[in-house]
Amino acid sequence: MDAYQLAKDKKIIIFELDDVLFPAKDYLLQVYYLFAQFIEYTEQKNAQSILDFMRLEYEGKGTDGLFKKTAQKFGLADSYQHNFDLLHQNARLPLKLLLYKNMLEFLQELVIDRKQIFIVTTGDAEQQLNKIKQTEWNGLEKYLTVFFTNELNQSKAEIFQNILNNNNLTAKDALVVGANKFDEQQSKLINLPYIVSLEIYNKYD
Repeated sequence: MDAYQLAKDKKIIIFELDDVLFPAKDYLLQVYYLFAQFIEYTEQKNAQSILDFMRLEYEGKGTDGLFKKTAQKFGLADSYQHNFDLLHQNARLPLKLLLYKNMLEFLQELVIDRKQIFIVTTGDAEQQLNKIKQTEWNGLEKYLTVFFTNELNQSKAEIFQNILNNNNLTAKDALVVGANKFDEQQSKLINLPYIVSLEIYNKYD
């Protein structure tokens, strides 16, 4: 059964943000670009070299310790960590974030079928909100209800259950779309049906 058929009898669909609705790297690489430009302006160090280094480190080893590695490589003061962190929260991106094409089509079908759409996202709430504000939603934004786990200080499972309770629904009325084992585990805690976003991408290939 494909993802949309699975959603047909559901009343609400719950999504994560990063690597579900759009690639997380599309935000992070633009943050790194802006940071590299800032360092070039303040320290007269080559922005392209910094960006190339950060991209390779991120793609090879992820985000852990990325600032420290970059600072060590290019002789940057520890005080620039503040600027690096702040950009993650409030960067004004050169380019809008674009939804995965197949996910956009899926969301549009959900709206046509009058499904309720929720986003429950982890991570720094200010950063996640910044991503949402700079995403090209193609008019879908008015159909979204968003919850930030860090802001509410609740687990995803708790928020899922509150969504069900507030809408007088049971687990069989909902579907969670995620991209990792954590999302799957949180869904299973309250017996919510779960699919990985890849199943939706495959529907439209």
